[in-house]
Amino acid sequence: MKDLSNYRKTYQKAALLEKEVPENPMELFQKWFFEAEQYESGEANAMNLATIGLDGYPKSRIVLLKKFTWEGFIFYTNYNSEKGQAITQNNKVCLSFFWQGLERQIIIKGNAEKLPENLSNGYFESRPEGSKIGAWASNQSKPIESREKLDEKLKSFEKKFKNTEIPRPKNWGGFLIKPISIEFWQGRPNRMHDRILFTLQKDYNWKIERLQP
Repeated sequence: MKDLSNYRKTYQKAALLEKEVPENPMELFQKWFFEAEQYESGEANAMNLATIGLDGYPKSRIVLLKKFTWEGFIFYTNYNSEKGQAITQNNKVCLSFFWQGLERQIIIKGNAEKLPENLSNGYFESRPEGSKIGAWASNQSKPIESREKLDEKLKSFEKKFKNTEIPRPKNWGGFLIKPISIEFWQGRPNRMHDRILFTLQKDYNWKIERLQP
């Protein structure tokens, strides 16, 4: 066992003040994301996706944000996967980004909906060939006997699609997360962090509040 109570870090790289906050949170998300792209050494688009599983328990995992628009946030998956089935049953989800180098995180609550097939087709066509074949080879989240069996499946689909166009599997596509709230968190000294919460109102304007750290 290890006692982590002495782990300490002082957050002091930036501030988030009301006078710097736009009326629409997607403007601030875009600004922060572009800064994360420049500063972070890893994948700035890596985000934690939390769902309520079929067993009633929450589960979170890292997925990759592939696009953001004024409507929301888009990622792609196998619709028959554990997360895909969880979203189909309960489309209320939470996304979070943590950019350690900038001492920032963003927490997004929203409702997920499947993308139209033509948009999923367009993204699938842009993927590398190996990723396309992998989407066919993996029955995502389902058990398999061994790594060797998985590799055999991959090879069989490589043979099947050799020198042919690889179509999108019908059970693979995108989800759009339409946010109902977005919280921007900026680390500050003495744990007195800046927390600005945007909440979507019935008239589609955003209510802006400062939360205590």
